[in-house]
Amino acid sequence: MKIWIDLTNSPHINFFKPFIKTWEADGHKVFITCRNLANTIELIEQNKWDYAEIGGHAGKNFIRKILYFPIRIFLLYKYLLKLKPDIGISHSSFYSPLVSSLLRIPSIYINDNEYAKGNYLAFKFSTVNYMPEFLKRKSSELNWDKKYNMSFYPGIKEGIYLSKLSLEKKIPKTPDKKYNVYIRPEPWTAEYYNGKKFFFDKLLHKLSKKYNVFLLPRGKDQALHYNNKIFNDINVKNNTIELIDIYNDCDLFIGAGGTMTREIAFLGIPTISIYQDDLLEVDKFLINNNYMYHFTDLNINDVDNILLSNNHRTTDTLNIKGNKAFDIIKNSITKYGKN
Repeated sequence: MKIWIDLTNSPHINFFKPFIKTWEADGHKVFITCRNLANTIELIEQNKWDYAEIGGHAGKNFIRKILYFPIRIFLLYKYLLKLKPDIGISHSSFYSPLVSSLLRIPSIYINDNEYAKGNYLAFKFSTVNYMPEFLKRKSSELNWDKKYNMSFYPGIKEGIYLSKLSLEKKIPKTPDKKYNVYIRPEPWTAEYYNGKKFFFDKLLHKLSKKYNVFLLPRGKDQALHYNNKIFNDINVKNNTIELIDIYNDCDLFIGAGGTMTREIAFLGIPTISIYQDDLLEVDKFLINNNYMYHFTDLNINDVDNILLSNNHRTTDTLNIKGNKAFDIIKNSITKYGKN
């Protein structure tokens, strides 16, 4: 079977990595398209995958997004018409279900962000839509389950692929050693984000006087901002860093929302969300079940207390659910695919 995957953002590389390995081992042919956003292409090339870059990113402006959308739809359709895929699958690519419909092939759409406006278009044109189990109530409230073909997987999205990792248990640092604190800023260009920018800059300087601070910019604009000489006391990671390398080096992770923050929480590293906008249901789930902390006005005393508390919850249950969800998504290719 020929499987088409559209990768529209950098978190999707880790998500599909174990699937691509499994599907290729089963004899399927995988075609990858992507757009140049964040470090998506860099991560694809790290994995040595063949890919076609089709279209870029329209930015945060909603009107530009609307105008750009049909252009990329046409470019994808034109490219894929020659390849003749049997099924399309994506996580959060609003393009994939519509292009699949134009190609007259089934499509699988996966998403865990209930605020994404493009969901409604994707839901309508996809063969099946997969969302995490804690969005069942939201689906019922908004009548998604009546209007669209909705299905729900156990656990969280990050557990689907991270459950396939084999990691050695970390040895906690003693208080006399300097802790490594990793920071992931807010998503400046995301259409769904309406929170504050630069709100964390003052605390960054305070943290850097006490801890080793490593900042992971989301794109070129953020890298430019934090490579300024006023942030000389902060180690800005300008090149893409593997998740496993963060896991091995990180004692505390602070993230302003996003997949990476949830990934680190799933891996059992003490994690603080400082997201300034309305929380997603997935984040509420992790916070309410003590997998992650949340502060809208974080201070250095909060960081000290969490680093020294050593009472972070284990994620065994999430790991079990992740394995089950992986099998559901993996088998959906043969279930819905056009043989």
